[in-house]
Amino acid sequence: MSRFVVALTGGVASGKSAVERCFEALGVRTYDADVAARAVVEPGAEALTEIARTFGAEALDAEGRLDRASMRQHIFTDPSARTTLEGILHPRIRQWLRDAVEASDGLYCVLSIPLLVENHAHYAWVNRVLVVDAPEGLRIERLVKRDGIDETLAEKMIAAQASREERLAIADDVIVNDGDEATLAKRVEVLHEHYIELSTHR
Repeated sequence: MSRFVVALTGGVASGKSAVERCFEALGVRTYDADVAARAVVEPGAEALTEIARTFGAEALDAEGRLDRASMRQHIFTDPSARTTLEGILHPRIRQWLRDAVEASDGLYCVLSIPLLVENHAHYAWVNRVLVVDAPEGLRIERLVKRDGIDETLAEKMIAAQASREERLAIADDVIVNDGDEATLAKRVEVLHEHYIELSTHR
């Protein structure tokens, strides 16, 4: 890539979005894989046509958009369907992100990729991996408050993802999000200066 790229990841309720906002406040372009996932299935998109061809008309709602509830149920009951759907979506999500990076301005940009551990081999083209880390107890507390769920479900949501150890194993940089937003912003500023230096002298 001609642009210096930082891939941002972290477990659920670790604070990826908060870190993203801190970078944006510093004028850094950020691109989110979840936004890309929605963009590639907009009506008229190649991926949506392929999904309808593969899974049938029930994959679309009355307006011709992806019926997310129907597809979620389908892939939940059929693991092979999940693999098929990911095979349609993931290459297009990666291409969307690459195109966004190439069109970006600034010395570097940030890609927010929640499932980076699971797809790390496909993102060998990024320059740095930044992991947002937070104590599990704090993440459970945030999930309970954010989603209105009980602690048991919050623990299951965390357990369903890649482990903390797996995330830290691919990290070039780690930012601990265990304080208030002002503290987090200062930690991001330190990384921002570091990334400016790396992108200038590579």
